[in-house]
Amino acid sequence: MLRGSKMTKEDNYTKGLKKLLEMGREDTMLNQRQISEDMYQLSVGTLFGEIWNRPHLSLRDRQLITLAANIALARPHGTHSHYRSAHHIGITHEEICEIMIHVGMYGGWPCIAHATSQYLEVLEERGDPMAKSNPKRDEVKEE
Repeated sequence: MLRGSKMTKEDNYTKGLKKLLEMGREDTMLNQRQISEDMYQLSVGTLFGEIWNRPHLSLRDRQLITLAANIALARPHGTHSHYRSAHHIGITHEEICEIMIHVGMYGGWPCIAHATSQYLEVLEERGDPMAKSNPKRDEVKEE
């Protein structure tokens, strides 16, 4: 909790639910609730009620940072929902691809490969025709 803050766990939980709704993630982490109500409430209250509501960074900034961290760490879970919320809050396809490229230069090409697979799954969910496109490789003539 922030120094000097009089927030209660219930206040943070409510703030967290509102932040999830703002991000289009209201159905996120329900698998936690399935096995532990305490785990779910801690995640919502602490992560989304406190951390995602801290001052000095916008929601957009936090989403970009989270995407970059998840891509760099090649997280198997969670990144899909952050691609969805990035779209929900107005981050463009081009910006998401630029994050992948930039992170890949620092984190290594496997980060890009993993992020591309995850992002294509989200594009397919959204019905984006890009997910079904079938790009062809360039032919190189031998000399």
